[in-house]
Amino acid sequence: MRVLVSGASIAGPVLAYWLTRRGFDVTVVERAAALRKTGGHAVDLFRPAMEISERMGVIDQVRARATGTTRMILQRTDGRPPVDVDYLKLVGVISDRHVEIMRDDLSQIYYDAGRDDVEYLFGDQITAIADDDTVDFVNAGRRRYDIVVGADGLHSGVRQLVFGPDAGHSRFLGGYLAVLSVPKSLARDGEMTNFIDTRRWAMIYTTDHLDDARAVFLFRPEQPLDYHHRDDARQRVLLRTAFAGLNPTVDRWLAELDGPGSFYFDSITQLELTSWSRGRVTLVGDAGYCPGPAVGGSTSLAVLGAYVLAGELERAGGDHITAFAAYEAVMADPVRHSRAFARTVAKSLVPRSEFGVWALVTAGRTLDALPAGLTRAVAKLNSSGVRLYDAMSYPDYPVPASAVD
Repeated sequence: MRVLVSGASIAGPVLAYWLTRRGFDVTVVERAAALRKTGGHAVDLFRPAMEISERMGVIDQVRARATGTTRMILQRTDGRPPVDVDYLKLVGVISDRHVEIMRDDLSQIYYDAGRDDVEYLFGDQITAIADDDTVDFVNAGRRRYDIVVGADGLHSGVRQLVFGPDAGHSRFLGGYLAVLSVPKSLARDGEMTNFIDTRRWAMIYTTDHLDDARAVFLFRPEQPLDYHHRDDARQRVLLRTAFAGLNPTVDRWLAELDGPGSFYFDSITQLELTSWSRGRVTLVGDAGYCPGPAVGGSTSLAVLGAYVLAGELERAGGDHITAFAAYEAVMADPVRHSRAFARTVAKSLVPRSEFGVWALVTAGRTLDALPAGLTRAVAKLNSSGVRLYDAMSYPDYPVPASAVD
């Protein structure tokens, strides 16, 4: 059975890996000319994604590329002394099994794991998906596939083609995320430096193996911004305006907007499709159920969704109607809980008042002062909150004996 996957970031390569292991013939089409190296930010892998990575045989590579952040410095704009937080203690509250890794590194690891068994079409994209199993491409012409999967992110082209405009299927959570590549000399090894103000938060970090550092900006304007998601120049102007005057150090980061470094900008938006399958087409990861960039653990959810979809397609013997229904049933609770958690985080992640800034910094100071064992014990009492991802359960899909090396 031939399966076409659109998108070669995270969900796409994971899905391709598991499908080929289960006997499917897989093609992945990616709009970019090569595996994307767009800078990007650090993402979190929680327990389910860590377990799936281990089953893929890449857990050692994942751990080797961990960011290595150990301290988090919280600085306010009122001149008060900064607060130094043990970042590893904070992570321990959230998850017992976790790695923070740069998105580009993770994408490369997953791609390398299955690339020898998958056909990758870089520099191409889907232009039409017909009911007669044909798919049209910009460069590859017309081909036939039994199943098409959109793994092409929040602004999914496959979703646009199959489901139409997104009106009524998305929710803006009030904030924006930007990531800028800056000189490594601006960051400190092992430290995430933060500047927090009302409605805006800027941070910087790096890792040993990177040649640069990443400045990350989160902000919540009074009104939604007017821009197109591909209008890079407009996005840079909006970012400069939002963070003007925050701090001279942040101004130095923003000066790099004129340089050659990579840049990312997007709204923190949640997809709310009640079903992410139609006919022989389904969606996985952010393309179908993005809980919201930076607020909802979307990377771990994408890895889990890809694993489940491949497993259900094999269980159903390639019957996409049965498989898609089972896939959506398994993912229903994880998606619902992730959406709810993301909405909660989005409300408080960027403080809306001076009191909110004070409360956030005070929480960091309190966490740092408490024993790690106590904070973990309290967190484990709430499996729908900060321990959400560690508490997720999912089926076991054994790999066919013929596919085991």
